[in-house]
Amino acid sequence: MSEEILINFTPQETRVAVMQQGVVQELHIERTTSRGLVGNVYLGRIARILPGMQSAFIDIGLERTAFLHVADIWQPREFMIERSNERPIEKILGEGQSIVVQVIKDPIGTKGARLSTQISIAGRMLVYLPQEKHIGISQRIEDEAEREALRERIARLTPEGETGGFIVRTMAENASDAEFATDIAYLKKTWADIRDKSATAAPPATLYQELSLAQRVLRDFVNPETAHIVIDSRENFQKLAAFAAEYTPAVQPLLDHYTGQRPLFDLHGIEEEIQKALARRVDLKSGGYLIMEQTEAMTTIDVNTGGFVGVRNFDDTIFKTNLEAAVAIARQLRLRNLGGIIIVDFIDMENCEHKKAVLEEFNKALASDHTRLTVSGFTQLGLVEMTRKRTRESLAHILCETCPTCDGRGEVKTARTVAYEILRELLREARQFNAREYRVLAAPAVVDLFLDEESQSLAMLSDFIGKAISLQSEPSYAPEQYDIVLM
Repeated sequence: MSEEILINFTPQETRVAVMQQGVVQELHIERTTSRGLVGNVYLGRIARILPGMQSAFIDIGLERTAFLHVADIWQPREFMIERSNERPIEKILGEGQSIVVQVIKDPIGTKGARLSTQISIAGRMLVYLPQEKHIGISQRIEDEAEREALRERIARLTPEGETGGFIVRTMAENASDAEFATDIAYLKKTWADIRDKSATAAPPATLYQELSLAQRVLRDFVNPETAHIVIDSRENFQKLAAFAAEYTPAVQPLLDHYTGQRPLFDLHGIEEEIQKALARRVDLKSGGYLIMEQTEAMTTIDVNTGGFVGVRNFDDTIFKTNLEAAVAIARQLRLRNLGGIIIVDFIDMENCEHKKAVLEEFNKALASDHTRLTVSGFTQLGLVEMTRKRTRESLAHILCETCPTCDGRGEVKTARTVAYEILRELLREARQFNAREYRVLAAPAVVDLFLDEESQSLAMLSDFIGKAISLQSEPSYAPEQYDIVLM
């Protein structure tokens, strides 16, 4: 299936859309003021060690300290096999110690970045592991003879006695020795620069910054199905063409500069897709729909038949809706970049063959997702449990923030609920303070309720406390906001 990559540049942000058959499959956004940290290498200082969690908090110069678990501390393979279970983190690290670390997961929500002491530097064809000795091959290259041939070629291009190992990436299947040699030289020079900086820098310090999103597109996103990479900025087109000429020559012919008057994302309907990707409801072509709820703990997806009534019987209607939903869910996971625990509630199916077919269709649709995931199949309750690796913020977390009115609940209290809270608060205030009068400032809907249906309740309270109560409507107040002023 041919693929097209569209890159939209503005001074404030870079947006990338991965398209297949004219439909958006993935969206990536990087803002100038908040670039992702995954891949960055830092010289950090250990701020605190938590033996109970077998973890350490590392100051790497960010707003929040980053997190290092004992499992992410690199040790020689032979040492790990023999003694890893005998060495707690407090025996390996000490507070105040300087340490070279790499970010393996961006800060998400209230959590700081996750770190590793095992450094890996990604190139176009290879990933360099300076602390390792072995040569690994991407799992997506399945032919055993081809895997062994690639391993031998890399070993031949690596001088004897030099430290460091490599992982051969999927896109290196048809690479030449010259391309491998170029990649090896670039990666080793990058590691040498990191070592030199770490020897002279004072923590916290940045030793290496990962490529920009647009550069990573050329290095990581391009695959044999990629037909075009369309760029809507002349200046950035020239920069990327120069980058491609030096580091990814095979990608250079795919670059196109878009010169049309209409905005690139408007032309391909991507702006509309972004708005849809922020909604809870996803409509299916058949008339069914999905409801997607993203929380800090997990993401839940509910499948509904909606207006789809089918043509034969109810079982077939459910089966066809679930099949369509399976494909749509796989796309939405990539589009919204949802990660962590994901629970899918397909419509209940009695037929075991239907269940099997839906699960096969789901796994088939997920096969094009480059992010690591696992699908556990149907549970006893008929739910499909799965996990998708979370390395960066979801699309909603990048583009949106918690609603200040409902504080992220998705609901606000009714005017009557707020009115009754005000009555209780007035009674508390009257017992604590001897004011001449109490003035209530609240949203118009609450004040209107007090002037109409709840006017008697307010009058009864005023008589009970023996004080006057006045009302003041505040149009700028949120539905749940109110203040009581002592006069």
